[in-house]
Amino acid sequence: MIDLELLEHANTPIGTIYLGRRHVPTRDGWVYEIRISGQLLMCSMNNISEQKLSETALELHEGQGPLKVLVGGLGLGYTARAALVDPRVASVRVVEKMDFVIDWMARGLLPLSAEFAAEERLEIVQGDVFEQLLGPPGELYDLILVDVDHAPDDRLAEGEGDFYSTEGQKRVARHLAPGGVLAVWSAWDNADFAKVLDGLYPRSCREGVSWPDELEEGKNFHNTLFFAGGNAQPTPVA
Repeated sequence: MIDLELLEHANTPIGTIYLGRRHVPTRDGWVYEIRISGQLLMCSMNNISEQKLSETALELHEGQGPLKVLVGGLGLGYTARAALVDPRVASVRVVEKMDFVIDWMARGLLPLSAEFAAEERLEIVQGDVFEQLLGPPGELYDLILVDVDHAPDDRLAEGEGDFYSTEGQKRVARHLAPGGVLAVWSAWDNADFAKVLDGLYPRSCREGVSWPDELEEGKNFHNTLFFAGGNAQPTPVA
């Protein structure tokens, strides 16, 4: 068993959230984890699916740029970082509900802290991305990348369920610029949410992502990524 060094923690309505790190010799350095009440939320060692969320969404977008990106959920920062790699991306705004996670990044406690501090295209703000996307549109985004809940049927807050409904997605679509792409991370597949996206957007697809656990031989991880978008106008909200 590799010991976890606790760096910070915060009590929240959904449980105690911990930031910790492990020294892993095979990685020649530290591996960072965020856990909620003991359950692993994210890990710097296993960030393949977070990166793919950005990479595939960018591949699906047909525009040459400049692209404006909205990321829901800061976490360890790998979704935002993958978006910033694309030279077409002019700006990335990250909306993070937990102000202490933003503080951890600002204080240099997260693995991408120094890199993000030097990135002029990046803005990190405190807020509820679901509330923003279900509300009236302001700025329009070329890509909206959401990585907050465990899955559409395993949400961190019950009120977020509207986001995964047809009526909710009609509201979300209003925040996309023409040709924009929505991408949603999930720990597992959900046929109902896929059906919602397929019925509303001109294009939709799912991508499964799998990778081996570096610490436990024979164990694999699997996540599902949902994508939707297109050049047609979003369905109006009644």
